[in-house]
Amino acid sequence: MTDDRFQLHNSLGYQITMLARVIERRFEQGIADYGLTRPMWCVLLAAGQEGLHSPSEIADFIGIDRTATSRTLRKMEERGFITRGSGDGDGRSIHVTLRERGQQALEAVLPMAQENAAHFEAKLTEQELAQLRAAAAKLLRDEPRIVPKL
Repeated sequence: MTDDRFQLHNSLGYQITMLARVIERRFEQGIADYGLTRPMWCVLLAAGQEGLHSPSEIADFIGIDRTATSRTLRKMEERGFITRGSGDGDGRSIHVTLRERGQQALEAVLPMAQENAAHFEAKLTEQELAQLRAAAAKLLRDEPRIVPKL
């Protein structure tokens, strides 16, 4: 007789979720010393490396909703990482710019992000890593994008 019960710990969704949490937690422990959260780090990347300056572009890049983006930007502005100003001169759009503290945090944390990625990638062979990336892309293909609420 086979066991047809759903096995939580064997489900793909559970395993991927747990892996993502482990990777995120390891990284978040390091960036907390800089007064950053993971979404704040993503904003630094969006504005500082990707050249994205509108809240909607940043939200799309990070994969979070506009409310969470606004909340993150407000906290970052309060902590001196960014400025938010009028983007088009008529006051209807917002333009996000890194301040010196934000640029310094980006430069300081970038090696930590690279090390965190390398830590987990080193557990796989180059072939396994390529297969994992290809499998993840295949699983995501044709699926609606779900924006997580933070």
